[in-house]
Amino acid sequence: MGFTRAELESYRDAVVPDLIGPGCRLLFVGINPGLWTAAAGAHFARPGNRFYPALLRAGIITRRIDPSSGMSDADTAHLLERGVGITNLVPRATARADELTPAELRAGAERLELVVAEYRPHALAVAGITAYRAAFGRRKAVTGLQEDTVAGVPLWVVPNPSGLNAHDTVDTLARAYAEPARAAGILP
Repeated sequence: MGFTRAELESYRDAVVPDLIGPGCRLLFVGINPGLWTAAAGAHFARPGNRFYPALLRAGIITRRIDPSSGMSDADTAHLLERGVGITNLVPRATARADELTPAELRAGAERLELVVAEYRPHALAVAGITAYRAAFGRRKAVTGLQEDTVAGVPLWVVPNPSGLNAHDTVDTLARAYAEPARAAGILP
């Protein structure tokens, strides 16, 4: 399935609902949905995005998921059964994350507090150091486990799986994603 530029643009500002179940143990937090993600109606859906391959390589999921043309019910069920949830700091879709304002990112941190308080995951993984710094006012933060928590839940900043983040590979992403997955009890 492919989309034309005009089709993708028609999804600007669309919202992709959170994918979080009652047994969420590890909540991944993206920056915001891209236009392809909004068009497909599935998180991290752009072809070439390394999120799901990294989850598989880490052992967080146990089978291949390709959401580029939408998330199947079986794929959604697999993520939820594994205790994985997905949300975004900012719910509105843009072509690039740098289209977001600092105020939107700060509001996203406040929204995340409410989501975490409701679902009580065991660990959070925010995918993107630059967005984390802006949203949480931590200009000198580095990736990894943070001193701060969100609603009392431990928080890791992990690399963004976008192809724009070319210096990370599926292997390095998998290693980074495994840390909060171990803390969440998904991995030994």
